[in-house]
Amino acid sequence: MPSAQPRKTVVWFDDGKRPNVADALDKEPGISFHRLSYDSPEADNWRALSAAHVYCISSTRQEMPAEYRCNAELLARCPDLLAVSTSGAGYDTVDVAACTAAGVLLVNQSGANADAVAEHALAMMLSLAKNIPQTDRSLRSGEGLSREHFKGWNARGRTVGVVGIGNTGRRFARLCGLGLQMKVLAYDPYVGAEEIRERGATKVDLATLLAESRFVSIHCPYGDETRGMIGARELAAMQRGSYLITTSRGGVVDEQALAAALRSGHLAGAGVDVWNEEPPPASHPLLALDNVIATHHTAGITHDSRDNMRDWNAQQVLGILRGERPPRLVNPKAWPRFAQRFEGIFGVVPG
Repeated sequence: MPSAQPRKTVVWFDDGKRPNVADALDKEPGISFHRLSYDSPEADNWRALSAAHVYCISSTRQEMPAEYRCNAELLARCPDLLAVSTSGAGYDTVDVAACTAAGVLLVNQSGANADAVAEHALAMMLSLAKNIPQTDRSLRSGEGLSREHFKGWNARGRTVGVVGIGNTGRRFARLCGLGLQMKVLAYDPYVGAEEIRERGATKVDLATLLAESRFVSIHCPYGDETRGMIGARELAAMQRGSYLITTSRGGVVDEQALAAALRSGHLAGAGVDVWNEEPPPASHPLLALDNVIATHHTAGITHDSRDNMRDWNAQQVLGILRGERPPRLVNPKAWPRFAQRFEGIFGVVPG
């Protein structure tokens, strides 16, 4: 008789998000699902992690202790780990190269909250152009300023630059181009000109985008190539009186340089949803500026997107454990070694 397959094991740290992947997986037949807590004894957590086949991990580095982020050290302690699945589009908490070297798949839920983030970026852009937060605060304070003081700008016909035209960027581009009849430019070194045209924008380099756009919206992932990509030099290259919106990841935009550009009057305003430190301290210089709309990494947090992330995450995990190639695989170069390791653990060749 053939030996029985080991029970397939998934671990997840409860990060307080509801709903979540645990709601979909912990009653799944054939799966041993472990809900862990960052406050539990480390020995208990590592006992579960070291036996896991899939690790469901937070996308946000500020939400988890460093010792539970997925790096080479963690992978060495988890010999049977086959895949890591992030809770959202980002994978700041995962060392991609280390996973690939170890034959561990990395998947994300890119696109699950794309509509929510694109709509949030658009709301920020329009609120900045119309001076909506300033008008609201003025009325509540009773300072009696004339409505002429809050005169804003129309978006129609103006140029918006989209940095990164993936799942979220393309939705934002469509909202601006089709909905507001704006001219849309896009910078994305990984997408060709024809594909960018199909996504509703014109491909340009970053320098052209910054020089020609009245509004610039950041939608690229965080990594070695994009860390600090928008700094003092790039902000100075933007039009005087222009606006910056960032809803991608903290660290892409230099926050101190952004504050300086706003204080000098070079930029008219900024919408900031993502921060180097989340939440930012109350003393953060951007929070002292009247022309900044600040939100707490909430662009992708809607009831709809939470449902999507729960379902997409669970579907990918179950597919991987059946030996299927997942639809949102971040590191496809890991597949050959993953396939060998999968067969060694479960005795089945993945398809």
